[in-house]
Amino acid sequence: MATEEELLANVDALLEEEPQLPPPAERARLREAAGITQARLAAALKTSTQTVKNWENGRSEPKEPRLTAYQRLLKGWAVKYPAHGTPAGPAPVAAPQVPATFTGPATSTPQTAAPQQSPAAPATPARPASTSRRPAAKKAARPALDPRFPHGPLAVLDGDGSAYGVGGIVLDCPATTVVELVEWTLRESGLGAPKLHRHGKDQDPLIVLTAAAAAKLGLPERLEDRRGLRLPEDHPVVKQVLKAKWQLTQRGFGPWARIYRKAQGRDRQCVQLAVLPWDALDSRAWPGVAEMEPADVARVLGVYAQRVITPRGSTAVSGLELMTALRPPTRPVRDEETGNWVSGPNPGSLGTEPMDPAPPEGQPEHPAIHRIGWKGGFLHEEAYQWVRPVDLLTDEECTLPYAVGLDLNTAFLAAAARLVVGLSEPVHFHAPKFNPKIPGSWLVDLSHVEIDPRLPSPFTPTGERPTGPAWYQTHTVAYAQELGYNVEPIEAYLRRETGAFLDPWHDRLKTAYVDTLADLGVTKDLSDAEFLAAMERHKDVDPAMAAVLAAIKATVKGGIGKLFENPQGKGYKDGDPWPAMMRPTWRPDIRAAVIAKARVNMHRKMLKMAEFTGLYPLAVLSDCVVYPAPSASPLDFLPYSESGKPIPGAFRLGPTPGLAKLEGVQTMLWAVDLMEQGLNPARHIKGGDAVMDEGE
Repeated sequence: MATEEELLANVDALLEEEPQLPPPAERARLREAAGITQARLAAALKTSTQTVKNWENGRSEPKEPRLTAYQRLLKGWAVKYPAHGTPAGPAPVAAPQVPATFTGPATSTPQTAAPQQSPAAPATPARPASTSRRPAAKKAARPALDPRFPHGPLAVLDGDGSAYGVGGIVLDCPATTVVELVEWTLRESGLGAPKLHRHGKDQDPLIVLTAAAAAKLGLPERLEDRRGLRLPEDHPVVKQVLKAKWQLTQRGFGPWARIYRKAQGRDRQCVQLAVLPWDALDSRAWPGVAEMEPADVARVLGVYAQRVITPRGSTAVSGLELMTALRPPTRPVRDEETGNWVSGPNPGSLGTEPMDPAPPEGQPEHPAIHRIGWKGGFLHEEAYQWVRPVDLLTDEECTLPYAVGLDLNTAFLAAAARLVVGLSEPVHFHAPKFNPKIPGSWLVDLSHVEIDPRLPSPFTPTGERPTGPAWYQTHTVAYAQELGYNVEPIEAYLRRETGAFLDPWHDRLKTAYVDTLADLGVTKDLSDAEFLAAMERHKDVDPAMAAVLAAIKATVKGGIGKLFENPQGKGYKDGDPWPAMMRPTWRPDIRAAVIAKARVNMHRKMLKMAEFTGLYPLAVLSDCVVYPAPSASPLDFLPYSESGKPIPGAFRLGPTPGLAKLEGVQTMLWAVDLMEQGLNPARHIKGGDAVMDEGE
């Protein structure tokens, strides 16, 4: 029998061995439970984000001195955040199921509905992602906030029946037809997401089909109808869906197919499909995602779903639907006569019915405008496309070596902040007194406003000086007043009921944008020099999160664009209604307000730049402005105080919406050459390929 001395010696030998770490999946779980991003952990341990990823997926192990420090950290977290089922004092509050790089809450709105009673557990069990085609196993999924949707908002289905979900889980999907897939999704998958507002609707589950999965379900490799982007009505899969008493929306069975039945009580019966080989994920909005492995696609879409919304179509469609999800048109109200709860209007929303625009706010094709034969002109509130005339360049400017482009982060999103828009029908007024607090359209002559010719006019997208009366949105007219000029409207279309309709949309997307940039190493606490360095490499830190960032930016731009969608199709005739205008969210006046405010914000910054630095822009394109500069760095020409702080009012560097980042650098000679050809340097400052890309 071993003696006590021998046993103690053996124990001491074990203690002296190299520290042992928990399994890779547990390392990731502990870090997530502590709310620490991989980038932040990497900074604390003086290593790279990729190295931390390798530790958490088992590709490599830390070496001393990081090993001891990492083990100490994990032990501390293990005490605070024990594994599920391990007794350790009070039970922690369930956290949203989020990917490893999530840095903020899954939903930013305080009006999320409380979880409902959980139904029976889904019949389809989840298995770890060790069977994924990814090089290494992913961590197990964390508990979902809403027990009705234990497996997250979506899954990516591959040809072998593996459905890759958020958080690394993999579900076994036995479906061999589209109908079976829809029924499995609703009955067994445990997929879906709760509503974003207490008066809204739960988010429908999304199933993304890889090429192999689409082929297995009987879908063609590509759509033959390249114009309509849908399967023909006599296609076997469409017949199969309709025969099973399911329905398709008016868009039919296309890249984003929505299959549904009438809701049963509170339970929706709807599944959203996205077909990858049919270009459901546009490479401009989702760069590189369509070529990723299924588990990576699930990660990208999962982060987007939890920070923005479960995708329901293009990023533009998702951006528009996010507005309604955060501002539902109806709410329960009590009928005073019967005492019953009925559906009533939700204050601050756009309601349930489309609204005809004021004549100057629409277009000639609109039925209401076409019917009256309106000839009084239209709003033209668009983003800047301006190039300074070459003959206004000074010799001093031409001798500067560089042209530097600055880009405002999500300029439209910044303009949407606290933006008061009209919620009721427009009312016509003659010779009204201008009020900058009332949203609407004003017919006014701003041709008397003097602007330095080296700056674009703030009143027109082309930057040209107005020549007479024209229609302008409230923000444009208010800026003329701000510049010290008198304005006397001739007539106006104004709205009596107003509200900040876009506020929750702005807040959610801003949080998503800032959190995603932080995951890429671009945080608010960086100095300007550190910010420029971080932005230069941020896309290489994590391609998946870079794709999420691109999708968020496309959501902002596309969502605003969808507010004024024009008729499409060769057979369209002026005066006929078209589908987009039948939506309550078809609101050209709101789009005009966002763009007018964004353009005014840009002009205000350019004016301050000229005041503080004496520099004038060479060109502007939407949210990008190009300046002649003494060096390739904005740090050498942006205005700073003696204390080193940015001077308020001009362009400032930073990661939040409305602040600036470096867009690109070229030589001044390059920029002047483009200007002489009538081309816009701001369009090509990033790559210098002006001649090749001018037709895009």
